[in-house]
Amino acid sequence: MLKNYFKIAIAVLRRRKFFTFISLFGISFTLTILLVLTAFIDKVVGDTYPDAKRDRSLYINRLEEDGKDDMSSSNPSYYFLNHYAGSLKTPEKMTIFSNFNGTNTYVNNKKIAVNYKYTDANYWDILEYDFTEGKPFSKQQVDAAEHVAVISEDMKKEYFGDEPSVIGKFIEADNVKYRVTGVVKNVPITTYMLYSDIYLPYTVSKTNYRDKGYLGGYMAILLAPSKADLTKMHVEYEQIIKRIPMESKNFNVIHSHAETYIASYVNTGRETQSGVTLVLTILGVFVFLFMLLPTLNLVNINITRIMERSSEIGVRKAFGASSKTLVYQFIVENIILTLLGGAIGLVLSVAAIINSANLIANLQLTINFTILAVGLLICLFFGLLSGVYPAWRMSKLNVVTALKAQ
Repeated sequence: MLKNYFKIAIAVLRRRKFFTFISLFGISFTLTILLVLTAFIDKVVGDTYPDAKRDRSLYINRLEEDGKDDMSSSNPSYYFLNHYAGSLKTPEKMTIFSNFNGTNTYVNNKKIAVNYKYTDANYWDILEYDFTEGKPFSKQQVDAAEHVAVISEDMKKEYFGDEPSVIGKFIEADNVKYRVTGVVKNVPITTYMLYSDIYLPYTVSKTNYRDKGYLGGYMAILLAPSKADLTKMHVEYEQIIKRIPMESKNFNVIHSHAETYIASYVNTGRETQSGVTLVLTILGVFVFLFMLLPTLNLVNINITRIMERSSEIGVRKAFGASSKTLVYQFIVENIILTLLGGAIGLVLSVAAIINSANLIANLQLTINFTILAVGLLICLFFGLLSGVYPAWRMSKLNVVTALKAQ
C-alpha cells in the first residue's frame, strides 16, 4: 500500500513541476544557509585550536576611556597590560601579544601578502600550537630582541616552496629578515586574536612598545590555575581597573574587562553595548526571519497546490478513494518533497563548505547533522501542517462539488 502511495506521489510531483521546484528550492535553500551558518558558528565557538586551555582563560582585548565630552576605545597598549594586568596575583601565567598586521614581501619577483604579529615567550606556553617542525622562540631570544620567527604551514609553502625543512632559513617581513625557528599548523582567520602567518618577538616591533599610553594594539590572555579561579581572576582585574589613574584630564573613567573567549570575541568596543547580547539578538532575528519566510512560502504553496487539485480529488473519490487514502497521499508527497529538499540542501551545503576554504584563510567547516535533522523536522512539520489540513478539507467535499471547483 505504501509503495502505491509513493508511486502516485512521485507521478503527481513530476506532473506539477513548477510547484515541486518552488517547494524544493525553499526547503533546500533554507537548510543550506542554516547548515553553513551553523558550521561557521561551530568553528568559532567549538574549535579550541590553538587555545585548548580556553576553559580556564580570560581574554583582555579592549580598553575604553570615557569623559564628559570625549571617548576613546581601542586595544590596550603593551605597557597597560604588562603594568596593570601583569600585577594580578591569581593568574598562573599571562601572555601579551599584538593584533596581526599586513605587509607585502617578494620572492622571485612574486608579491606575497604576509600577516605578522608580535608575541612574548609565554604565548607558546599558554597556547598549544601544533609544531610540524622546529620550536618556538625562547624568552632569552625575546629579551635579546633576536630576529627570529615562527611561521605557519601556508607561509612555509608559499615562501619556500617544497623545501622539506626551513628551520634556520630566513624569511623577510616588513623589510626585515627573520630566522625561522619553527613551523606551526595553520590557524583560521576567524580565530582573529590568534591568527597570523608569522609570529615575531614583541621586542623587535618597529613601534615603541615601551610607550606609557594606555591605548595600543595589544591583547592579553590570563591563565587561571583552574576553572574555579576564573571568577576570582575576573573580580581581581575589575578591582585593579577601578584604581588606575586617568592618563588625561579629558577622561574620568576607564573600562576594560577580562572576559571569556566568546564575550571577548564579540566585544563591540563600547561599554554601553554588550557584544554577546547584540550577537544573540542579531542571530535570533536572522534565524527567525530566515525560517519564517520560507515556511510561509511553503505553507502558501502547499495550500495552493492542494486547492488547485480539487478536480483530481473529485475523480479519485468517484473511483472509490476514501478521505483517509487522499490524506495519506498528500502526506507522502510532503515527505518526499522534504527529503528531496534536505538532500539537495545537504549537497549544496557541502559544496559551500568546501569552497569556503578558498574564501576565508584556513577555514575548515564541517556539517552539523543535528541541525540538519532539526531543520528537516521543522520543514516536515510545517509541510504536513500546511498540507494535511487543506487535503483533509478537500477530501470531505462532495464528488460533484469537487469536480465543479476546478
